[in-house]
Formats: sequence, C-alpha cells, structure tokens
Amino acid sequence: MDIQRIKQRFGIIGNSELLNRSLDVAVQVAPTDLSVLITGESGTGKEVFPQIIHSFSSRKHAPYIAVNCGAIPEGTIDSELFGHEKGAFTGALSDRKGYFEVADKGTIFLDEVGELPLSTQVRLLRVLETGEFIKVGSSKVIKTDVRVVAATNVNIPESVKLNKFREDLYYRLNTVPIVIPPLRERLEDIHLLFRKFAKDFAEKYRMPILRLDESAQATLRKYRWPGNIRQLKNITEQISIIEKERLVNSVELSRYLPFSNDGSLPALYNNDSSGESFSSEREILYKVLFDMKNDMNDLKKLVYDLMENKDTTSNIESSVNETLVKKLYNDSEIDIFPKTEDYSKSFNIDEQENEIQDTEIFEEESLSLEKKEIELIKKALEKHNGKRKLAAQDLGISERTLYRKIKEYSIS
Repeated sequence: MDIQRIKQRFGIIGNSELLNRSLDVAVQVAPTDLSVLITGESGTGKEVFPQIIHSFSSRKHAPYIAVNCGAIPEGTIDSELFGHEKGAFTGALSDRKGYFEVADKGTIFLDEVGELPLSTQVRLLRVLETGEFIKVGSSKVIKTDVRVVAATNVNIPESVKLNKFREDLYYRLNTVPIVIPPLRERLEDIHLLFRKFAKDFAEKYRMPILRLDESAQATLRKYRWPGNIRQLKNITEQISIIEKERLVNSVELSRYLPFSNDGSLPALYNNDSSGESFSSEREILYKVLFDMKNDMNDLKKLVYDLMENKDTTSNIESSVNETLVKKLYNDSEIDIFPKTEDYSKSFNIDEQENEIQDTEIFEEESLSLEKKEIELIKKALEKHNGKRKLAAQDLGISERTLYRKIKEYSIS
C-alpha cells in the first residue's frame, strides 16, 4: 500500500525520510506474526504504529488491545494481563479474564514495556515462546494466540545491564525493531505539524488560523523539542489561545519555548583567573568553604597581631573598631573573644614562629579587649542618643548582634 495513503488514513503528518522508513518497515512486518519492538522518545507518536501493524495483518478483524504497562500498579499487573481466579487475593470476588485471554487471535500492544516488573517479565516470556499462561491463583494452563507489539522510551540494553530487564525477553520482543525518529531529526516536518495543529485549534476555538513568519519558522527548526510532537502540539495550542496577533514572530514564539536539554540552560560562571572549571555543584561548595576557612584564618592572625601590638591604646582601639568589628562581627554570630580557651589554640598560631611564654598575659589581654569592646559600644550609643540601629551601623555590625552584646555585657 502507498505510504501517503497510510499517512492520510492514520493522520500522520510529515515527509521525513526517517519517518517514511519506519512506516515502510511497519507495513512490511504487518502480515507476519513476528513480535515487534517500537522504540523512540516520549511524544514521538509510537502508539500509531501498532495500529498500522494490526490493520494490515491477518488479525485485523480480531481484538486489538492497548495496555499501558507503566500505568498499572505492580501488585495488579499480573491479574490485568493474565487474569485471576475467584479468591486468588483480597478483593478477587469472581473470575476475571486477562488481556491475553481476551485478545486471543488478535493483537496486544504493550506500551512502556520497560516498566514491567521482573516477575511479570517471566510470565510474558512464556507467552511469547509457548503461547501459554496461568491465571493468578490457578494451576490450569491456558493457551492463547496473540501477536505482541511492544513500545518503550527506555534504553532497554542499559536496563539489561542493570538487571532491570530480562535479556532473553528483550531479544524475544526485538524480533523486528522499529525506531521512531525524534522531532529534531525531522526538521522539514516541524512547520507542517505546526500548521496542522494551528488549523485544528482554530476550528476548535473558532478563531483565525495562527501563522508564523520566516524568523519564527527558523526558531522552530533550531529548537530541540525534548517533548517532541506532544510538546509542539501543546505550545501551538497555548499560542493560539493567548496571542492576539495571528502572525507570530521569533521573539513572541521564544516566550513559549522552555529551556531544552541541549545545554541551553544557564551555565555556572567561574571567575577564577586560572581558568579552572568545576564539574559539579559539590566542588563549588567545597571551594566556597575553603575560601571561608582561609578568610577566618587570616582574621584570626590579624587579631593576634593586634594583641601583640601594644604601642598605644588608641592604636588598639582604632584597629579593633575598624577591623575586628566590621569584619568579624558583620551580620555574624561568631564570638571572636573566647573567654575560657587559650588564644594560642583558638587562633591556631604556629608555636615555632610565635612562641607563647605565659598564658596569663593572654587572659589579661582578653579582658582588655572586652573592656574596649564595651567602651566602643557605649560611645556609639552615647553618640546616637541610645539609638541602636544607628549605633550598630556606626560600629559596622548588625542590630541583632549589638542587642546581644548589650545584653551580654549588661550595658545600660
């Protein structure tokens, strides 16, 4: 039969060579009883091909049943496919025929076959090899003559490696493979499909037909369409309803195209002069943490140097005010003045370079710094007439931190 007549009969739009090849294989394999495995991405229209195979087979007057294996719970999939006896499980109030029994002499289409549990895969393999199955809760073998056409968007060979799909079942189903091309490999068909959908929605919603200018048509061809035909149809419907202008340009069309999986998503920018790039977010977090650690070590050394510098009281006061408070206390809850630990441990100072002779000296310096801190806070409060917000800004700390220090030192 002519391919164009098949397209008209089943509503298939497109003239892609890859699409025509898939249709040709489907027509050629239809008169046989060979199992067929249809593979392709989600939204490519895999569900049409089993209908074509059934319609051009000797079974066309027998039942055709389509089963979405991914939509049936694992606990009931065996009962759905093979039936059950009364009392086989809770809720089995009567005998029930399964799809394989109902579809005897006909065709059964197993969509999303890659989602079948392993126990069901064993039962399916037996049906394909011997034409026999057993109902759930029964011991009686039932014969059936069913042609199986399966489809999946899962990488079955990869699932076989991960022990999620039986290798023998894969080869049994894959007697004749049919690969449905994704929309991005059918560039010449994209605008044809858009026009078909736009015409259908114009009739449905009683509005003028939506059209695309040349720039918008180019944008359609450049986009990768991860959702394939289903995504194109949804976007065409959105534009048909929302846009008031019936001639859409590239800018207007781009508003309806989400980021695809081709790398169009924003990339992380690395401002490192060495050009080093990070392969994952974890590495970026590690770098941030290490940078924070280095900054804290630098600040600790700065505090230690200030403590060693005893030239004048004013120098210490100025350094503490401008450096410690602004850098260490800025919106932070870190206490830079430990009262019980040795400063040599807190600051992790190399003992060989900065040998500490007397720990009591550090205790005295700690008290001195605490007094200076209290004095600075009091001066700031007096300067701004007790207004904590202004005092905190002058000190370079948050108002919350200032409130905590006032409470800690009982400053009135």
